[in-house]
Amino acid sequence: MSYQHINFDIADNIGVITLNRPDDANAIHKPMVEELADIAMRCYRDSEVRAAVLTGSGAMFCGGGDLKAFNDLGDDVADYVDQTATVLHLAISRFSRMNAPLVMAVNGTAAGGGFSLALAGDYVIAAEGAKFISAYTASGLTPDGSSTYHLAKHVGLLRAKELILTNRLLSAEEACAWGIVSKVVPSDQLMDEAMGLAAKFAAGPTKAFGVAKNLLTTAYSESLEAQLDAESRGIALTMGSRDGRHGIDAFYNKKKPEFIGE
Repeated sequence: MSYQHINFDIADNIGVITLNRPDDANAIHKPMVEELADIAMRCYRDSEVRAAVLTGSGAMFCGGGDLKAFNDLGDDVADYVDQTATVLHLAISRFSRMNAPLVMAVNGTAAGGGFSLALAGDYVIAAEGAKFISAYTASGLTPDGSSTYHLAKHVGLLRAKELILTNRLLSAEEACAWGIVSKVVPSDQLMDEAMGLAAKFAAGPTKAFGVAKNLLTTAYSESLEAQLDAESRGIALTMGSRDGRHGIDAFYNKKKPEFIGE
C-alpha cells in the first residue's frame, strides 16, 4: 500500500510514523486512517519492527477529526464516521497488541481524535508547547479513538469526566502532572528524545515487552486470580524464549545482555 497522508519508514528496527497533513492540522479522515491501519498491521506482524515512534508534521500533532470533510457529507456523515472510527480503532488495537513499544512524540496540539491517539501510546513525550484537549463535546460529539478506555486509567474517573465534559485545555506540563504525558522536552529535542528511547526499546526483549503490555492492559478488568494466572503463563513463556534464557544467563554471569527480540 502506498501512503499519501502518512510518512512511514523502518530503520534500525524502529518504525517512524508521521501524520502528514500539515495544512489540515493532520486531521483524521478515512484515507488517513486506512493508511494508519495498514501501518499498524505491518508493525504488528513485522518482526523487524521492535519499537515505533508516532508524531505529526508541521505545527500540530493532530487536530482530531476532519470536521470540514464531515460537514460536507451532510446526511451521509454518520456512515462515514462509523467507517472511519472502525478503521482507526483497528489501528489502535494493533498498536496496543504488538510487541514493539509505541512512543508518541507529541509535537503540538493533540485535540479530539489526536488527543485519543496520544493516549494510546506506551510512552508519551511532549514538546513544551504541546496542548491537550478532548474537544469532542464542544462539537456535540462523544469520544472515540480509545480515550474512554485509556483516559480514566491514566488520570482517574473524576478528572476524566472533567476533561471530557468541560473540554479543559491542558498544557504539556499539566498533562505530565496529570499522568497523560510521560516526559516534556524542548521542541527542538523532541524527536531526538523519542528516537533515543525507541532505540533502547528496539534493543530490548521485544517479546517480554509485548507480554508486559498485554498484562497491563487487563490490570483494571481482570480478577486477581485471572491476572495471576496470566502472569504465570507470561513469565513461563518469556522464560522459555531465547531472550529470556539469555537474559538470565547474562544476569547470572554479570554480563550485558544482547537481546534479539526472540
